[in-house]
Amino acid sequence: MSWDIVIFSSRQKISTIEEVDEELLVAIDFNIILEKHFINIIANKNHREIKGKGYIIDYFFDSEPVSNKLFRLYGEEALFELIRIAKIYDWQIFDTGNGEMLDLEHPEKNGYSNFQSYLKQVLKNTGN
Repeated sequence: MSWDIVIFSSRQKISTIEEVDEELLVAIDFNIILEKHFINIIANKNHREIKGKGYIIDYFFDSEPVSNKLFRLYGEEALFELIRIAKIYDWQIFDTGNGEMLDLEHPEKNGYSNFQSYLKQVLKNTGN
């Protein structure tokens, strides 16, 4: 099961998702930037997969610049790889699991342990 996050490119410092000002969102080409930072991208039509040591980052290719992008993460290191790039480009990250913006300066509070707890509960309830 993946851990889903949304990365925003915005001129606004987003504290909560409810306060996002769409006028301040900045459309960019995430694809070019990701290809610049990751050499291990596997392309299959419009689906992309970045495989690293102990992690996978899944996303879909956009044919036009966008202001936000959904990523499916597998493994905690996936988040740290995206945080590294987010800091370079002043991106902001929303954790769909806990409904909060991530603190990129303190990624240890990233909610990954909450995601793992949630995953264990889901698997327990499904008998897996």
